[in-house]
Amino acid sequence: MKKFIRARFRYILPLILSAMVISASSCSPNSTENNSNETPSEKSPVASSPFPTPRSEIGTPKTDITPLPSPSPKTPNQNKAASSKVDVTVYTSDLQCQDYVSKKVSVSVNKPVADAVGEILAERDTGDFNISNYRVNVKNGIATVDLRLSPNSQRQFSSLSSCEQFAIFGSLKKTLTSNPKWNIKDVRFTEAGEEILL
Repeated sequence: MKKFIRARFRYILPLILSAMVISASSCSPNSTENNSNETPSEKSPVASSPFPTPRSEIGTPKTDITPLPSPSPKTPNQNKAASSKVDVTVYTSDLQCQDYVSKKVSVSVNKPVADAVGEILAERDTGDFNISNYRVNVKNGIATVDLRLSPNSQRQFSSLSSCEQFAIFGSLKKTLTSNPKWNIKDVRFTEAGEEILL
């Protein structure tokens, strides 16, 4: 019987101490303040059991703040990339398909010929005629422009009108042969390696 009373006393004593701590903390002036910004997880924990329970660390809650990116100064590589462009003249067809109109565009120093071809082809993409890819190979003063039609292109090269042929093939030939730095004397056109016959 004594063991039973001692065991109960061992559990009742911490309960009484907890009650005293709670009543003492309720008398403090801070407990009467109503802080509307305080969330339940920020409030001080109250012992509800005389048994020791694992608790997380009490302190300032951790927040994940992602700062806005600040503009960083350009690195030498970025400045080099920006300056690795060169202006070239490309020629496109006028509205009547009678003559060429020149304009300056910026192209990569590493692949100016391919970029110039891309500039011209981008203007000639229509709803029913789509070129999806191209390659340019220059050898012995002859440029070979290999064109690939998109699988969903409704028209083929053979269906192009004379004005469309002038606008695409004529513009490409004029652009490639008119830039003396490229040393291109003639231009051939192929589709997936096969010569395009118009």
